[in-house]
Amino acid sequence: MSDSDRSYWLLSETSGIGETHDPRLHRNLPLFVGLRWLAAGWRDFWIRPASSIAYGIGVFVLSVAFVWTLVRFGRDYILFPSLSGFLIVAPFLAIGLYEKSRAIEEGRKISLGEMLRVRPNAGAQVFFTGLLLSLLMLLWNRAAVLIWALFFGVTAFPGLDHVIEILLGTPYGWAMLVVGSAVGGLFASFAFAISVFAVPMLLDRRVDALTAMGSSMKLVWNNLSPLIVWGAIVIVLFAICVATGLLGMIIIFPLLGHATWHAYRAVAEPEVAG
Repeated sequence: MSDSDRSYWLLSETSGIGETHDPRLHRNLPLFVGLRWLAAGWRDFWIRPASSIAYGIGVFVLSVAFVWTLVRFGRDYILFPSLSGFLIVAPFLAIGLYEKSRAIEEGRKISLGEMLRVRPNAGAQVFFTGLLLSLLMLLWNRAAVLIWALFFGVTAFPGLDHVIEILLGTPYGWAMLVVGSAVGGLFASFAFAISVFAVPMLLDRRVDALTAMGSSMKLVWNNLSPLIVWGAIVIVLFAICVATGLLGMIIIFPLLGHATWHAYRAVAEPEVAG
C-alpha cells in the first residue's frame, strides 16, 4: 500500500468516507496485549541500550529542571496537574525512541544523535502536533487552577507541605479530588486517544497532524478494551516514576516509548489485501 493510499485510508476513516466498520480498524486484540508490547519494548531497550538509557536520562533531567523551575518561581500550585499533564506531551518527546524501534525493525543501526535528529515522514506536521498537545496540557493546568478556586476561593496556595493535609483532611478537599479526578480523567482520555498513535504515525507516514490525531482516536475507539488496559499500564508505570522522584524515568520512559511503537504497529498498520 502506497503512502497516498494509506493517507486516503486514514482520512476516509476519520471523515466518514466509506464504511466506518472497516475490519482493518478492528484487530481483535487480546485484552492484555499491552503486556506483549511491553515485552517487545523491553527487547528493543536492550538492543544497544546505551542510547535508550541516555534518552531516558535526558527526559529525567528535563523533568527535574521543569519541577525545580515551578517550585523556584512560586508556581508549585500547578505541580500536580503538570505532572499528570506530562502524559499528554510524552508521545511527542518519545519520537526518537520510536525511530530506534523502527530502525531495529528494519535491521538498521541507529545512534543517539540520529534519534535526536530524527526526520519524520510527515515533516513539520509532527511539531504542529507537539504544539497542540502542549496547548492541551496548558488548558488542563488552567482547568486545575479553576477547580481549586471553585472549592477554596481565590486564596494563596498553602504550599506542598500542607496541600495533602487540606485535600485529604477536609470535605472540600475530598470533593475537589473527586471533581478534579473526573475532569482530569476526561482530559487524559482525550489526550491519550488523539496522541497514542498520532506521533508514531507522523514518523512513519506522510499524513497531516489532524488526520493522524483523528485516526488515532478512531483506532482507540475501535480497539477500546485492550487500549484501556494499555492506558492503565502506562499510568501505573508513570506513578512508579513519580514515586521514585522521577528517577524511574531513566528506564521506564524509553521502555514505554519502544513499547508504543509496537502498539502502533499492532493496531494502526492496515492490512494489505492479497
